[in-house]
This record gives sequence, C-alpha cells and structure tokens, in this order.
Amino acid sequence: MQFNTTDLALAQEMDNQDQLARFRDEFVITDPNLVYLDGNSLGRLPKKSVERMRQVVEKQWGERLIRGWNESWINAPHELGSKIAALIGAKPDEVLVCDSTSVNLFKLVISALQYRSDRRKIVSDVLNFPSDLYIFQGVIDLLGHRHRLELIPSHDGVSISPASIIELIDKDTALISLTHVAFKSAFMYDMETVTELAHQSGAVMLWDLSHSVGAVPVDLNACSVDLAVGCTYKYLNGGPGAPAFLYVRRDLQKELISPIWGWFASQSPFSFELNFTPADDIARFKTGTPPVLSMGTLQPALDLLLEAKVNRLRDKSVRQTEYLIYLADHWLIPLGFTVGSPRNAEIRGSHVSLRHPEAYCINRAMIESEPPALRVIPDFRAPDNIRLGIAPIYTSYAEINLALQRIRTIVEDEIFKQYSAEKLLVT
Repeated sequence: MQFNTTDLALAQEMDNQDQLARFRDEFVITDPNLVYLDGNSLGRLPKKSVERMRQVVEKQWGERLIRGWNESWINAPHELGSKIAALIGAKPDEVLVCDSTSVNLFKLVISALQYRSDRRKIVSDVLNFPSDLYIFQGVIDLLGHRHRLELIPSHDGVSISPASIIELIDKDTALISLTHVAFKSAFMYDMETVTELAHQSGAVMLWDLSHSVGAVPVDLNACSVDLAVGCTYKYLNGGPGAPAFLYVRRDLQKELISPIWGWFASQSPFSFELNFTPADDIARFKTGTPPVLSMGTLQPALDLLLEAKVNRLRDKSVRQTEYLIYLADHWLIPLGFTVGSPRNAEIRGSHVSLRHPEAYCINRAMIESEPPALRVIPDFRAPDNIRLGIAPIYTSYAEINLALQRIRTIVEDEIFKQYSAEKLLVT
C-alpha cells in the first residue's frame, strides 16, 4: 500500500473518501484536542449505549423490577452471544456472554484437559497475555501437577514461526491455547493452519480472541476451532468491565462440562434440584446470575459492528496501520524508534507497537501534556512498547497523522524528559 506524502492533507483526503467515516459520529467524542488510540484496551462509548443504559436502569430495573428477568434479562447471554457469533464465524448457539475472559478460559481449559485426560501437555507461547499463562499455571497446580506447560519461543519477540509451533506439538499434547493477535506486537496467527496442526496431533485447540474480535475477520467454524474466549470491552466497545464470551463448537457441547457447576448451568435452574444435572447445550458453561447492567451496553455496540461489517473494518484497519507505519518510518525511526509489530499486514492485527528506550516517559508526555498541546492516549507495555490501537470504526486518518506528529515533537524537543519514569498503577 503506497502513500506519497506525510502531509496532513492526504489523511484528510482519505477520511473524506472513507465509506466507514459516518460511524465515527455514533460514538461519544467530547474533546477535539484529544486523539484516542487505545481502542485495543478500552473502546469508545457508543452514543446509543448511553440511552440503552438509561432504559435498562430506569425502565427495566426501576419500573419493571424483577419482572425484567422474564421480559429480557434471562436470555441476554444467549442473544448477545448470537450477535458475537456473527462476528466470529460461529453458529448462534455456540457463543455465550458470561463472566470474565480469565474465568471463561479457566472453565474451558479444565474441560479440555478432562476431555483429553490421557494427555499431559499444554502448549502456549511466550507472546501470550500473562493472565492466560497464569490460568494455565493455576490449573496445573489445582490438578495436582499432572500436566506441564510448554511455551513456543519467539525468535524476535514479535512473531512466532510455524516451525517453532510444530516442534512443541506431539502425541502427549492435550491442549493448544494461543491468543490469535498478540497483545504486545499485534502478531496474528494463521488460525486455520495452527488449528489443523492441533487436530492432526489429536489436541484440543483454544483461541483467545480478545485482540481480534471486532477488528479482524475470524471464522471459527471454517477453521474447525474447538473452543474460544474473548473480551467485549476492546474493539467491541462494551465498556469497562463488560462481560466476556466463550465459544464451544456445537458437537463438543455435550462432551465437555464446566468445572464450575453454577445453578444457571443446570438443566432446569428453577426446579431447584439438589443434585446437579448440566444443561444439554452451551448453557452448561454459565455459572451464576448474569450481570444485567454490564450487559446493557453491548447490544448497541455489537449492532454497529454488524452494520459496518468486519471485512470492511479489516480493510480500513490494514490501510490505517500501513499509514501509521509509513509515518513512523519517515518521522520516528530516525529518532531511535523501532516498529515492534509485523510489517506484513497479513500477520498483523489492528494495533502497532512502537519501541523506544524512553517509551514510558514518552507515553506519559503524550497523555499528560498541558493544553494547547494535543493529547494522545495510547498505552504502554513493558519494557518499551507504545501501543497505538486502531479501532477502524471510529479512528480517523487525520488522528493518526496528528498523533505521530505529536510523538515526533515530544522526542525532538525532549519534552518527555519532564515526565517521571515512575510507573502508574495502570499502564
């Protein structure tokens, strides 16, 4: 993808030609002096979600009270799951919105290990989100250290080679669990190829879609994926603490059982039987009462993404991340930055990491600079990554240009030296 100038005018021209530009107006954007490039951590608030929350709180809870359960709440995990299913290439009855990503991962990991009880190895990689690795380690401890975790190495800290994957998979592999798009570098696996490798060895394949869903096309059914989890507060714009989702392929739903036998997972929750009988479908992976208020923001956010269509969002994301890297090559590489993401768009998700020895102080300068300076919100990932998240449904080309200009100024003028390297609680 070729760009012929770093001038802001080109970015503005691309915005004028962008068929998805109208969706930007569907989100709450209050500060014209702020460029938000952290949609891969927390998506912007859809305007319709504000009204939706008002309806859930004032009408459904305030007026309808407990009648709300039969009127809409009880089916929300399935109805929202069916919308997410349309974004990830799954059947409507294969996706359930519930719990957090880590809790869902815990449930599916133990289910998979019980399903492959004759095997002892869990395979993941060194680029995986630490919370996923902690879950694996905790499960191994909980199950009496009968299993072991082996991590696929990375030769460059950015990507994973196919050969490295093959080397670790063998006939003792029970589960392969990987994040589809790596949280630091945005390296994106070939889902179909890796899933086929897992199945050739007889292992269960589990994907974490947290940095994929809503930004890159995913087709779980076409890839014959067994299990998946993901969050809804990044590119799905569900809001802070919004519940996560899990996917269990239909033919596996009666084969697997959650290790948490909550009452909503039972075949007939309101019969109040004293002995647990799991539901026959994906409902067996529920636990307790669904978080109705947290779910309230999801429907309008998902509807926007379904309207925009993931393939169109992906096309724009690729063009925008290419543009970002083009600007970085011209403005930032000469200042000591390196690109910490794959340059090949086919294996890159929807964010770009820029690495610099002073990344944390630069990051703070971007966020905390006093007006009239432009503020840019990225996020920092240790040891030296500034992540710039492209949420194509609302990120503009002009924002990308202005953000890269601002980073250049912060480094050229040594503004970053005014900011402490002491880490805040949340980076």
